[in-house]
Amino acid sequence: MNLQLERLYKNAGKDERLIIGLMSGTSMDGLDIALCSVKGNGAETQIRILEFETGDFTDDFRQKIKAIFSKKQVDLELVCLMNEHIANTHAELINDALKRWGYTAAEIDFIASHGQTIFHAPKAQHQLHDYPNGTLQIGDGDHIAVKTGIITLSDFRQKHLAAGGEGAPLAVYGDYLIFSKKDEDRIMLNIGGIANFTYLPGNLNASEIFSTDVGPGNTMMDQYVQKYYDVFYDKNAVIASSGKLNEKLFLALLNCRFFDGEFPKTTGPELFNLNYLASAQKASSTENINKEDVMATLCHFSAETISNSVKKCFGDAAAANVFMSGGGMHNPLLVNLLKAKLPQSVFRSTEDLGINPDAKEAVLFAVLANETLCGSPINFGRRQGVPSICMGKISLPE
Repeated sequence: MNLQLERLYKNAGKDERLIIGLMSGTSMDGLDIALCSVKGNGAETQIRILEFETGDFTDDFRQKIKAIFSKKQVDLELVCLMNEHIANTHAELINDALKRWGYTAAEIDFIASHGQTIFHAPKAQHQLHDYPNGTLQIGDGDHIAVKTGIITLSDFRQKHLAAGGEGAPLAVYGDYLIFSKKDEDRIMLNIGGIANFTYLPGNLNASEIFSTDVGPGNTMMDQYVQKYYDVFYDKNAVIASSGKLNEKLFLALLNCRFFDGEFPKTTGPELFNLNYLASAQKASSTENINKEDVMATLCHFSAETISNSVKKCFGDAAAANVFMSGGGMHNPLLVNLLKAKLPQSVFRSTEDLGINPDAKEAVLFAVLANETLCGSPINFGRRQGVPSICMGKISLPE
């Protein structure tokens, strides 16, 4: 047997595996690096976060990503070069984190890398009937494996596409394995650039659960303040809180066929961006309103689309157990609006379930890798968007 395959087999067979989960989302605020101890698999999965940090991206690196991010027309040479550059940068951040944590590469069994999404194109969005669903994440796994010396799983979303899904959301798999609880219906709400949630039924029936994107989380607010205020995000919603809701713009923002679609569905900044905002302002004759009012309205827009989606599952008087994660949970205006729109629901953080909410998505990819390496098939039913598959391509370091 090839020595690297022997190493793969040996590591996968351990009672306890150390897996680094990586996540860099559409917000591009940095690389989330979660070192996890994982035991078991499937419903018996036990996971602990041993270390976590967000590796900072430089402004130059972030601008290089933005040059090819969420655009129909880009410089193909840059896409080619950034596939390697992103992977090399991620590998450097991993190596630096391991040094700070006091671990050697030999002590880590696997890396689970999401990569950097640069374009997401479900068929419902691109409307090109001769083409399938598509999504593209770059940051090549081979480069990470070679630069760190650690077996790396990456490119998780392509298998989801191949099996008939849209490549997202993938949280359904990890949420089911980590957070399901008998006799308690739960909603795992992640408010990143795009907001999504997983519904976990208390009967633990895998064929009933689903994950879905629901609309913009932070992405439009972040894009707006980056353009007009030269800050990366609206910390503590200071800007949005100083403005007021503009009803005309609010209604124009809600006028989108995406919101009428059935669950599960996916979207991204390819739809919800500053061009979308500009079109809504033109349609509502609100091009000249105060910037603070635009931010307030965008925050109300995110809260409305999230709460409407919860009501779609639980009814107008939704009494859901909602566990939040993602950057949007740190936006006090957004959270207060959600609580006002869903007064019968209980909002908590995944911290209450033993998982740092800022680390959650990175942890989920560690779980996906663990299932690919050690898991048994789980039947999620024959439903669109939730194929019963394992995901991730394996890259060997030598």
